[in-house]
Amino acid sequence: MHQQPTPPSTAADERPPWNRHDLFPPDGAAPARRTVGALTSAKSPRPNASAGHPRPPAPGRGSRLTAAPPVPTPRGNRAAPELPSTHAALICVALPGLAISGDGQLAGRGLDGFYRGGRRLLSRCQVRVAGREPLAVQARMTGADSARFVGTLRASPSAGPDPDVVVERTRRADGTERITLRSTAARPLRLPLEIALGTDLAELGTIASGRAGPELPATVHDSGLRWATAGAAASVTADPPPSDALASAGLLRWELEVPPGGTAAVELRVRLDGAGPLRAAGHVTTSPFGPAKATGDDHRVGPLLHTAVADLQALLLRDPAHAADTHLAAGAPWRCGLAPAEALAAARMALPLGTRLAAGTLRTLARTQLPDRSPQPGMVPGPRRDAGPLLPPGCTGTEATLLFPVLLAEARRWGLPEQETRELLPAAERCLAWLRATVGDGPYLHDPQPGGPARCETQAHAHRAALLGADLLDAYDRPGADGLRQWAQALQAAFRADFWVADRGGGRPAAALAPDGRPVPHLGSITVHLLDTGLLGSGRFAPGLLDPVQTDHLARLFGAPAMDAGWGLRGLGAKETGHNPFGHRTGAVRVHDTALAIAGLAAAGYEKEAGGLLRGLLEAAEHFGHRLPEMFAGEQRTTGSAPLPHPAACRPAATAAASVVMMLTSLAGIRPDTPARTVTLCPVRSAPLGELGLTGLRVAGAPFAVRVSRLGLAMVEEAADGLQLGV
Repeated sequence: MHQQPTPPSTAADERPPWNRHDLFPPDGAAPARRTVGALTSAKSPRPNASAGHPRPPAPGRGSRLTAAPPVPTPRGNRAAPELPSTHAALICVALPGLAISGDGQLAGRGLDGFYRGGRRLLSRCQVRVAGREPLAVQARMTGADSARFVGTLRASPSAGPDPDVVVERTRRADGTERITLRSTAARPLRLPLEIALGTDLAELGTIASGRAGPELPATVHDSGLRWATAGAAASVTADPPPSDALASAGLLRWELEVPPGGTAAVELRVRLDGAGPLRAAGHVTTSPFGPAKATGDDHRVGPLLHTAVADLQALLLRDPAHAADTHLAAGAPWRCGLAPAEALAAARMALPLGTRLAAGTLRTLARTQLPDRSPQPGMVPGPRRDAGPLLPPGCTGTEATLLFPVLLAEARRWGLPEQETRELLPAAERCLAWLRATVGDGPYLHDPQPGGPARCETQAHAHRAALLGADLLDAYDRPGADGLRQWAQALQAAFRADFWVADRGGGRPAAALAPDGRPVPHLGSITVHLLDTGLLGSGRFAPGLLDPVQTDHLARLFGAPAMDAGWGLRGLGAKETGHNPFGHRTGAVRVHDTALAIAGLAAAGYEKEAGGLLRGLLEAAEHFGHRLPEMFAGEQRTTGSAPLPHPAACRPAATAAASVVMMLTSLAGIRPDTPARTVTLCPVRSAPLGELGLTGLRVAGAPFAVRVSRLGLAMVEEAADGLQLGV
């Protein structure tokens, strides 16, 4: 299949960060309504509404900009700007607030700064004590929304080589920074403190594209400084007030008296004019997550789950018009707004923490569903996603529409109240009606464009949606279940014949079928969706598209070095044409895909392959401080090596954080059926992490705890009254 290559992307699932608007919704505004991203190819004109496809969104309305193919840079012309690196940054998140920094001093370079709603309010915050910059000795995250920086200096002439003043800076995503001077000197110290401040008030997308302007002039304001431009203004106030403020230099000064062994502190507050103190959704609403904790033989599981839940909390957003409904942003710093497919996928993987996030996400997206009068009624809109050089961009609206009924069906199994399920059922029915109308008489769901390919993962999503959707319709005596099952059966038969590419190794699933029916044979991690079939009643998984022999071959491929980098699953096999270890769709390890493979392989009985991927990903997580990025380089693991960060990956990312929840709970094999008041445990018998205890989960609306022994035996330690252990 020959398609015009899409531009390389380095950070996000949809468009390259430098070639799209950032996804921060305006502070206090509802998430933007998105239209379906239509596919384009080298031979196809851009579809429009009159051709039966929604018109691509205009720039500036929460959409992605359409990326043009890269062109050679003429000699003498300036090369495209390098995307600011995020891999070494400490990113504090409490949306819509961010604080991004390196070693403590905000020097105004790269992404340094405090942000609110996608605008940088402060880019430079440089501290000098007694005329010198402290020597940086430590920088670390203290929570999802905070970081601590420690520096030292010698203030006393007689101190010798040892520092006698510690400068501690605590920075928070809510726009506050506390600077504390701690003295170990034997006499009182009088220490001049100077803080140089500056900002460009630039939008994050502008910074990413290298087009941020110079610093703005400051004015003295209240007990600090203020900057203003045509579209916004921000200020920094200090407590205690400075003894001197120089607007021309952007400088605040104090003379601090520090007693022997004592401290002195200054607190800065960064504010957007016209907005009150930042009220992050994760802080002002009751948490939708249970207080999950992990313990066990493997010391890494505790901090990994703790960090994952904290990151999910930090990435929460809410619709101001429906404050009770929360959903997850895709990731920071590039994707701090609603990405429908990722929000649904993350909510689904986080179901063991409770169903409130799933309910809020479903209600939010139901309000964006295309109406009956539109060209594609019932579809949940979503932007385009780059698929690498071998396939044209795909439509995430298709994935979101197929995930909607799946999440509702599984949330009901985990304990979503009946009333909420019934209220959301009509939206799920419209998604299923869209599926049947779009497929028509054929077995495959093609891209929403005439002549578009039939993707492997799309067929997996569609098959799962049909079976779980039919199960949901039957539960509420709604029509259409039989037709969905009949189509799913026809899809299964056709897929096993048409999508399986025979080779000497036993074969592999094709990545897609081209419009002329030819398979696109490259092997990538996207085929993990064939193992993710979805949860039905009595702890049963829905049947998949592959037969047992094909499943066995796929499991062996995932366990082989060409796909398993030793840290996780490569996005494209190392032996495939176009493989690039840093390619976000052509070789990088994508955490979400790896987690799906671990859970799917474990459920299918391939515990050796699942355990290998699990241990590799846990090892990688330790190198990343237990905060997994959305992806990292797919370089082969060797003795003494460490995973290479992707320089522009989101960290935290919603799907990466939620993947941790799914991976650990899949080891216990928790399969609830709340309507039947049962829960089935199917633990991984090989116990790849030894003994594992999980507490603070939620099943049937009540706390749930389970323990897996070193022998692979699972035992429920806490559960809702009346919940029976299934067989």
